[in-house]
Amino acid sequence: MPPSPDYAVDLADHYDDWFTPPTATTDATVALLDRLASTAPEGPMLELGIGTGRIALPLAARGRELHGIDAAKAMVEQLRAKSGGGDIAVSIGDFSDVQHEGRFAVIYVVNGTFFELTSQEAQIHCLTRAAARLLPGGLFVLDAHLPEVLAVGAGAGSQPVQTASGDPVTRTRRIHPTTQRYTSDYKVVHNGDVRHIRVAFRYASPGELDLMAATAGLRLRERFGGWSGVPFTDSSNYHVSVYELPA
Repeated sequence: MPPSPDYAVDLADHYDDWFTPPTATTDATVALLDRLASTAPEGPMLELGIGTGRIALPLAARGRELHGIDAAKAMVEQLRAKSGGGDIAVSIGDFSDVQHEGRFAVIYVVNGTFFELTSQEAQIHCLTRAAARLLPGGLFVLDAHLPEVLAVGAGAGSQPVQTASGDPVTRTRRIHPTTQRYTSDYKVVHNGDVRHIRVAFRYASPGELDLMAATAGLRLRERFGGWSGVPFTDSSNYHVSVYELPA
């Protein structure tokens, strides 16, 4: 993984405006992570790719002890500028190395960020390093698209993206099956200027994720059909997977 994606360096001051999911999505994510933390051993939580604190800050407001890792200092500066942002211990570096002091009850990564690790080796490395930082019985939580749904979306052309600022943003996804990767190209119109942002990902099926997690010493505890906590079924187009370090 590169030290920091270009968008995290160049667009940190606009990241919340252009790439923040709807408030309902954030609220559901925070609620589910808080509920999962209540079922884990007592201890702090660690967010990989903490960014501007969209999830960490409301979790901290609920009384959770939050820590984070991010490669982009510019993103962390945005976090620090927010109320409560100075109270979260953040390490600057590659989140896949999980280089942060202490052990944690819950380690999580949201918004598809785990898949910005664009090789199976890097993804297994992240899971293994996370397992080493978990308390016995601790949880590793991530969200993911289903490859089949990504393929359908890639065939639909450019799609509008809802933004907090109201600036027009469209996203085009392209699937690269030979490398098990996809790219998301964003076109943003801001103050009459057009900006292009490309983000690369490596996708994985739920079965491959389970196998990679098992290689790292983790086992699947439960899988939801989204952050709302609905069951994962054949009609789901997204999932939230919860892995556990056996006590």
